[in-house]
Amino acid sequence: MSGWPRLDYAVDRPTIETIHALLQLLGKLPVRLHPWLNHGWHVALRMTPCGAITRSLPAGGRHFTAEFDFLRGRIRLACDNGDSAELPVVGKSVAEVHGELTALLGSLGLPAPLWGGPNETPDPVPFAQDHAPRPWNGEAARRLHGALLQADRCFTAFRSLYRGKSSPSHLFWGSFDLAITRFSGRAAPEHPGGIPALPDAVTREAYSQEVISAGFWPGGGGYDEAAFYAYAYPVPAGLGEQPLRPPQAFWHAPLGEFLLPYRAVSEAAEPETVLQEFLQSTYAAAAKLLDWPEGLVTAEQPCIGHPPHAD
Repeated sequence: MSGWPRLDYAVDRPTIETIHALLQLLGKLPVRLHPWLNHGWHVALRMTPCGAITRSLPAGGRHFTAEFDFLRGRIRLACDNGDSAELPVVGKSVAEVHGELTALLGSLGLPAPLWGGPNETPDPVPFAQDHAPRPWNGEAARRLHGALLQADRCFTAFRSLYRGKSSPSHLFWGSFDLAITRFSGRAAPEHPGGIPALPDAVTREAYSQEVISAGFWPGGGGYDEAAFYAYAYPVPAGLGEQPLRPPQAFWHAPLGEFLLPYRAVSEAAEPETVLQEFLQSTYAAAAKLLDWPEGLVTAEQPCIGHPPHAD
């Protein structure tokens, strides 16, 4: 899909919630098979031309990946010995996918640590007991995937401008947002925790250092519209009063974050320029108030391809 697709959370919500629920299930594999990486980065998924994929997962002496295919509505497993398998998910409940995926992993001789339930959601239902119908609209899934790919591309370009520690652009299946985070290198105050169905120890390790983060979510969680967001931890006094660009961006006090509606980007004459303005201005506002070290940002425009003076 080329360009920035149209998103409509009110219409697409059933499909978005289906995808979120299935990504929660798939996400248990890196949680329980991959060694812990700082800030929980090992659990996040990476965007692909078809969907979202795990890191390479160790399984004894073997390795495999699990990918959720937005375009075809299926989960694909790929192993280091060349074996692969696919599981269609359209029209199935989470409980059905849970049972079938467990069996499919077993048929390939792979571990299947898929017990438990979703994280970061109120009143989570265990996967094996979630028999609720899960609607699927293929067009909505394709448009969501297209938006995530566009955001991922722009976040990766934004990351390239930073000299300090920065996360990759990656998809967190708990909160269901694509995010990128910059670090100052300084420790942060202990986070209070309190995120539903997520151990406080995980939250506190994730926010153990000062961060300025930006991301994209398709809607829900306090703002029922697809949007880009940006926030800082700790939150400096006066952050919400800082000027920012573009003019459609604003401070959302209940969430404690800057927001930019997705439509303001997708409908712009130059979408990438509008999004970069938001990412750069929100970072500059938070970095100034937190007194981050100077010289961490290399430029205002990413270098695509070879670095300067490279052959």
